[in-house]
Amino acid sequence: MKYFLVAGEASGDLHASNLMKSLKEIDREADFRFFGGDLMLSAGGKMLKHYKDMAYMGFVPVLLHLQTIFSNLDLCKREIEAYSPDRVILVDYPGFNLKIAQFVKEKLQIPVCYYISPKIWAWKENRIHNIRKYVDRMLCIFPFEPEYYRKHNYQVEYVGNPTVDAIVGDAFFTESFNEFTVRNQLADKPVIALLAGSRKQEIKDNLPFMLSAASVFRDYQLVIAGAPGIDPDFYRPFMAQYPAGIVFDSTYRLLQQAKAALVTSGTATLETALFRVPQAVCYKTPLKHLAGFIWRHFFKVRYISLVNLIAGKTVVKELFNEKFSMKNIREELNNLLNNKQYINNLQSEYQEVIARLGKPGASDRAAGIIFSLERRSIRS
Repeated sequence: MKYFLVAGEASGDLHASNLMKSLKEIDREADFRFFGGDLMLSAGGKMLKHYKDMAYMGFVPVLLHLQTIFSNLDLCKREIEAYSPDRVILVDYPGFNLKIAQFVKEKLQIPVCYYISPKIWAWKENRIHNIRKYVDRMLCIFPFEPEYYRKHNYQVEYVGNPTVDAIVGDAFFTESFNEFTVRNQLADKPVIALLAGSRKQEIKDNLPFMLSAASVFRDYQLVIAGAPGIDPDFYRPFMAQYPAGIVFDSTYRLLQQAKAALVTSGTATLETALFRVPQAVCYKTPLKHLAGFIWRHFFKVRYISLVNLIAGKTVVKELFNEKFSMKNIREELNNLLNNKQYINNLQSEYQEVIARLGKPGASDRAAGIIFSLERRSIRS
């Protein structure tokens, strides 16, 4: 069969590439066209647009690139129509992908599968109306999402979480601490990992505070997880005042060796929990009074970290907005390093979160559902 995929960000590229590999296992005739990235390209098929030419985050960047965004939408529609695939697979990236879903549903009557739900449970809940109309199968990766969608009278399927697959499938578990430090030219001291985000503004806002807060724990070395696509030179001014190492393309290796971590929100909080590393979630928000207003009035969730969202309660401390301070970060980090009962309780809570996520195999389960979807099952 022929599959057209749309992934507009780095995480979507990763998860879509694994989905493509799983589809090839059950469909030897699988042929792919896609908007995506290098990982999808390595999985096979023809790339029509790289996500780096699509990913505009925030109100102002979107306004400045409206013409490019509309041009990309038009190109995507034309390519889908010309290719006439058996399935269209959309991966997260809702601002773009829901428009594509509408076009495919109304004009082409091709089954639309959505892998990795838009986070409508956090904000922009009104997107449920378009999802109901234009998406034939929604495949979710968080265990709390099916219940949320049921409240909106829409059936979805939980396939498991691909982050579990990525970690279980990695080949670094046998790496020793000494091998890790020698490979990355680090000191022979226990590690505090700093995961300061994937975008420059996040790093600029959070990393200086993380470095300063953690620097008082002199028996430990600080190691930064360099973000994909960020030049190493960008980090150097932040590291000039504090001794710290940095690793690139090695976040999982870093977490495997870390004693504790300071982490911004996002998938990194879940990855850290899967490695059972004690963590504090630190997120500095510019204009904190405005950010607080937006959080209270526009967001529909109680937590910013995936760990707490999955648990449905506070498992890891969330130090953001008015709770973000040097004092609070240092106090929490001290507990994570030195309070044995605190650490044991956290590990027990982590185990419950991991159990809720379920077994590996998200990509395989998603591929099976997509492959078996028949045209007659398209929503009317």
